[in-house]
Amino acid sequence: MTNETPTPPPAATDTPLGTEDFEAQDAVLDQLRERVEDTPDWEFCEGFLAALVCCRRPIEPEDYWPALLGEGFAPMAHMEFVLRWQRRWREVAQGLDAEVDTLEDPRAYQPELLDMRGAVLALPEGERGDTAIDDLPYFAETWAHGFLHAVQTWSEEWVLPRDREAADMVREALAAIEALTAPDTGKPAVSMYSEDGPPSVSDRRIDEFGKAVWSVYDLRQVWKSLGPRVVSVRKEAEPGRNDACPCGSGKKYKKCHGA
Repeated sequence: MTNETPTPPPAATDTPLGTEDFEAQDAVLDQLRERVEDTPDWEFCEGFLAALVCCRRPIEPEDYWPALLGEGFAPMAHMEFVLRWQRRWREVAQGLDAEVDTLEDPRAYQPELLDMRGAVLALPEGERGDTAIDDLPYFAETWAHGFLHAVQTWSEEWVLPRDREAADMVREALAAIEALTAPDTGKPAVSMYSEDGPPSVSDRRIDEFGKAVWSVYDLRQVWKSLGPRVVSVRKEAEPGRNDACPCGSGKKYKKCHGA
């Protein structure tokens, strides 16, 4: 059985993934985690997927599945997961290609995230169990790690372009995403889990998150405008017929590999 994933043509009738779809994705990841402990959650996958959408060169499924979910992941055995993944891929690409002026625009790309700290703080203290707030990731931290994991895995596709303006844009965009991997040291002001929940995210973090999302837009546009990276191959000059053969035989080229 092959691990190669059949890719259906883009579907204009795709409906956006809803809460049940994302819960189904996380349920599959939970099952996989029973066998492979470091299987990521959906938020990490969401960041990884966004980076793949932005990547300068299309990365094939047979290359990205092992990098994300390990060598043992069999797409054909989890086809519903794969199909939802492909729907989300198209949804993210459409959002990043939409001409929007604000992230509040319903067409804009909105990462699927969970405010873990807000979710736990919203529980009555008696229901929080042994969960320590300080051990939970900060808002958008896991998404940023997923994005950067894809960048690091295919680092050759993220080499800064020669054009200075484009290079500065890529550098600043990646720095904005990387900033979300740092702790949120601001004063909690809002809950991203529920409108009336205890504050869990600072205003500064919200601003940093918005900047990171716009940075994903920048990366998508830069790489689309530049196209796939071109690797020049230098062709060695062919030796003269009376020159020594480069194979090291000691014979003249015309009597060896040039015969």
